[in-house]
Amino acid sequence: MKVYQTNEIKNIALLGSAGSGKTTLAEAMVYEAGIIKRRGTVEGKNTMSDYFPVEQEYGYSVFSTVFHVEWNNKKLNIIDCPGSDDFVGGAITALNVTDQAVILLNGQYGPEVGTQNAFRYTEKLQKPVIFLVNQLDKEHCDFDTILTNMKEIYGEKCVPVQYPIATGPDFNAVIDVLLMKKYSWKPEGGAPIIEEIPADQMEKAKELHATLVEAAAANDDTLMEKFFESESLTEDEMREGIRKGLVTRSIFPVFCVCAGKDMGVRRLMEFLGNVVPFVSEMPKVRNTRGEEVTPDAAGPTSLYFFKTGVEPHIGEVQYFKVMSGAVKSGDDLTNSDRGSKERIGTIYACAGANRIPVDELKAGDIGCTVKLKDVKTGNALNGKDCEWRYDFIKYPNSKYSRAIKAVNEAETEKMMVALTKMRQEDPTWVVEQSKELRQIIVHGQGEFHLRTLKWRMENNEKIKIEYIEPKIPYRETITKMARADYRHKKQSGGAGQFGEVHLIVEPYADGMPDPTSFKINGQEFKMNIKGKEEIDLEWGGKLVFINSVVGGAIDMRFMPAILKGIMERMEQGPLTGSYARDVRVIVYDGKMHPVDSNELSFMLAARNAFSAAFREAGPKVLEPIYDLEVYVPADYMGDVMSDLQGRRAIIMGMDSEAGYQKLSAKIPLKELSNYSIALSSITGGRASFTTKFASYELVPNDIQQTLIKEHEAELKDED
Repeated sequence: MKVYQTNEIKNIALLGSAGSGKTTLAEAMVYEAGIIKRRGTVEGKNTMSDYFPVEQEYGYSVFSTVFHVEWNNKKLNIIDCPGSDDFVGGAITALNVTDQAVILLNGQYGPEVGTQNAFRYTEKLQKPVIFLVNQLDKEHCDFDTILTNMKEIYGEKCVPVQYPIATGPDFNAVIDVLLMKKYSWKPEGGAPIIEEIPADQMEKAKELHATLVEAAAANDDTLMEKFFESESLTEDEMREGIRKGLVTRSIFPVFCVCAGKDMGVRRLMEFLGNVVPFVSEMPKVRNTRGEEVTPDAAGPTSLYFFKTGVEPHIGEVQYFKVMSGAVKSGDDLTNSDRGSKERIGTIYACAGANRIPVDELKAGDIGCTVKLKDVKTGNALNGKDCEWRYDFIKYPNSKYSRAIKAVNEAETEKMMVALTKMRQEDPTWVVEQSKELRQIIVHGQGEFHLRTLKWRMENNEKIKIEYIEPKIPYRETITKMARADYRHKKQSGGAGQFGEVHLIVEPYADGMPDPTSFKINGQEFKMNIKGKEEIDLEWGGKLVFINSVVGGAIDMRFMPAILKGIMERMEQGPLTGSYARDVRVIVYDGKMHPVDSNELSFMLAARNAFSAAFREAGPKVLEPIYDLEVYVPADYMGDVMSDLQGRRAIIMGMDSEAGYQKLSAKIPLKELSNYSIALSSITGGRASFTTKFASYELVPNDIQQTLIKEHEAELKDED
């Protein structure tokens, strides 16, 4: 295989809803390029893309698949991404390391929620978009309606390059308004028959050609001048205008294919090779120091590892993009993230489950290698005098969480090793060992996502696991001031234990002035502050500890022990055993013994005094509240709002965005537990949502009482 230069390389992501035909299109593309001799099918479980057992079991893509085709002396690196929103990590990774998105639409349904999500990600990353209407041979396909819907959602930027003469089972021909030719196919597909446009299609073709010419000319002043003069452009000028329009996202070309019958695929690949922007034409990535990294083959060598695959009999396969310079087998590089040295073994061009050895890969190219010692997803390997690192891929917050446990507790450690390995393959799986909740929690993108993890754990790793509803990380705080004291006294022969602590607790909020006096039960307590500590608690909120002891009632050396005792009780609130937060504690008096007082005595005295005061200070339970955004078709808005109100959500606003309604709300984490399943059920899978932690708020009284009773029952069970 030849070594391709940076200006001969194009990187493309295939995106779209589940069922839009991405895997089938990928199969047709590698077949057309001669990489495979026979096309497989999803039903036959023999495609180049979906080759992992879990994908064949469920019949949908779980992982993104990297492959390449050589076409017209260009190298097209293509990443086939999963369509389900549960596996969005693959799509986001792909978009970050490619320069062009091809978004497939199912010809039966047109724009779907997966289309919307994919487009939204391209918008955030400012990536060029080509729309591809697939499955034109399906009974209910209506290209004109799909195009109308696309323009309503994405605007007049959607410009057809082709349109079908007929759709449904009779589909076998398109009119290409860029080349002004008719393309038709025999039943077996493949190479097209290219003919002049029939007379009955000429008027429509000319009209769409004029629209395409104008859209292409709008991206270049010189082309626009020529268009005004002659109202036409040459094919090369149109390609140049479209390329510039793709880079600036001012044009979204629309193509037609029937990937299952290999119709239109070859023409699509010609367009990708001739018109899609090169790596060098796209905005540059920045490293963690904010410096632009130019894809220059003569620059310092820098590889970014964006994906890890674990394959039977091989182990880890590491996929990388050459950000700068060039890489050859045998190169010695340094891992700038981990500080370790690596020698690159054989490097490969990717072809799904297959790998083609290559001599060298230049800046902008994508490849893979195996048997690296210490490289993880997200790491960078650099040559001499280069220490670049990258963190430009940002994944969405998790939407679905479950506590996970091995059925056989002896396999817990083995399970954790497997989870760590799986997270290398899919960074949107987040594993949390919660000391607070005493659970191992797996966070994912949806129920489907976690079900897949369970299948792999039980079938690939042979570890039986079970999911449990995760506990909620409640917090406790106080709502009023209270005072308490406690004397710890113990005599058991020899030196005893003695410590007495008097303290006041009150709710704390940022910016509160320091206390000067308190009036409790008619008695005034004046504060003379000797010391103050503001502690940012690792679980959120603050503890403010004030020493106001006068007259040497408690020696200064015992203050750290008093604070330690208070912190111990902050970690286990009296109502539900949850962490406490936003409390100010003023120690104002106490007693000590010249012989029996020690750190342990004051720690125990402070702990008990704090517990007593906390219980008298109007303790309340707080629950985590999340910001929720739901993207939903207008038809389902009423049902979605009704469901949210039943989940104690507060609707914050509604807006229209790209043909969908966007609903904003605040919702307790407890009510989000099964929301992804419920939303999918209500909308037939046509809605999506995002969440982000917002704040802690007081729970309603009836729920607080339920939580307290549940905690009391747990304590009895432990006894």
